[in-house]
Amino acid sequence: MKQPFSVLVLDDNHDILIASRIFLKQYFTFVATLHEPAQLISTLESQRFDLLLLDMNFSRDTQSGEEGLFYLKQALKAQPDLKVVMMTAYAALPLAVSSMQIGAANFIAKPWQNEQLLQALQQALQYSPVKLTAKEQSIIAPDSIPLLGDSSAMQQVVRTIEKVGATDANVLLLGESGTGKALVARAIHQASKRALAPFISVDMGSLSTNLLESELFGHKKGAFTDAKSDYAGRFIQASGGSLLLDELANLALPQQAKLLAALQNRTVVPVGASQPIAVDIRLICATNENLHQLVVQGKFRQDLLYRINTVEIVLPPLRERVDDIPLLLDWYLQYYAQRYQRDGLRINITDKRYLQQYDWPGNVRQLAHAVERAVVLAEGNILDFSQLHTETLTTATTVVQNADTEYFLDFVEKKTICQALQYYQGNVSQAAKALGLTRGALYRRLEKYGL
Repeated sequence: MKQPFSVLVLDDNHDILIASRIFLKQYFTFVATLHEPAQLISTLESQRFDLLLLDMNFSRDTQSGEEGLFYLKQALKAQPDLKVVMMTAYAALPLAVSSMQIGAANFIAKPWQNEQLLQALQQALQYSPVKLTAKEQSIIAPDSIPLLGDSSAMQQVVRTIEKVGATDANVLLLGESGTGKALVARAIHQASKRALAPFISVDMGSLSTNLLESELFGHKKGAFTDAKSDYAGRFIQASGGSLLLDELANLALPQQAKLLAALQNRTVVPVGASQPIAVDIRLICATNENLHQLVVQGKFRQDLLYRINTVEIVLPPLRERVDDIPLLLDWYLQYYAQRYQRDGLRINITDKRYLQQYDWPGNVRQLAHAVERAVVLAEGNILDFSQLHTETLTTATTVVQNADTEYFLDFVEKKTICQALQYYQGNVSQAAKALGLTRGALYRRLEKYGL
């Protein structure tokens, strides 16, 4: 059934206007499109709309978003109760914060999935303006990279997000490095009633054991040598919103017990404090490790696992969703071509076929990095993926030469890490990105292999 709302779409791209009108008229009683931003005010003065889908960048100002903010102000002046959703291919935190401060109801990155667009508009209809604190302003914007995928595996993930998003159930995200667990966590937050509240993410692999409790629960001034002022930990910062604990398998058993107590009591006690502080969070955890196996090995508490995985979502590796690879390639090509101002670039059909057959051990993160590197290094209009070809041949040769090695998988991983570190001259951050790992995950492997 169509919703009894009228929608106006303003964009200088005719293809977007056509696509959005065809899609939105299935859900709303009236959909109008506008190509010239100069006609916006006269249109709003002659007809009332419930929703405005407004582009932030037009031909005269392709990246700053200033034109979009200008027309946002004009639209709200003409119709103060208008719900405005901003859209841009240059999604960025400052733009999102600025538009929300002015009065936008939501913000979405182009290109979008139809379900994301509909969800953004429906959330906007329920939006009531609120004054944002500095903390909320720093985290309210969605990630600039959307959750992409038309394959059956990804559509199942999207359906699960839609179901679980409306609840406050704890969610455990499982999957290999680079499969998009952080994006799914953000999507769950955006699909929830907490969407306008804080979304706080903690990389557990980057925190030392000594600092972890202070980082999660906060501390009082003077609690330890460097505690020069009170600090609100991530639980308190996320209160009212969602908290993502990424790389959760890095949490040591003593800290697991304290985390379990905080989740059971819905309170935290900052380091150096005596009184607990109540917190209201929606917990999302993520890891590329098999927590069920770690429970069997005695490295992860079973009661904590029961507490955090009310709903478990397993993200498929890219090699199991090869139908999504062309879509991902096209999106990241557009994204990085715009970012680095490289027009006219394309991927030839032979490379696309090869890239669909490539194993992508680093998953979507590796694909994005490969496209970015090809865009940056492009000398003509055709992107060069020869380095991936070379990496594949090197790996294949290594496997053949060491087929009789007892632990040849570890051998290949160690050799690959050494090659990456050598290529990036010891820069761990760049090597981790190229390998499709977080810094914490790479540090664990360096310790494992004594590198």
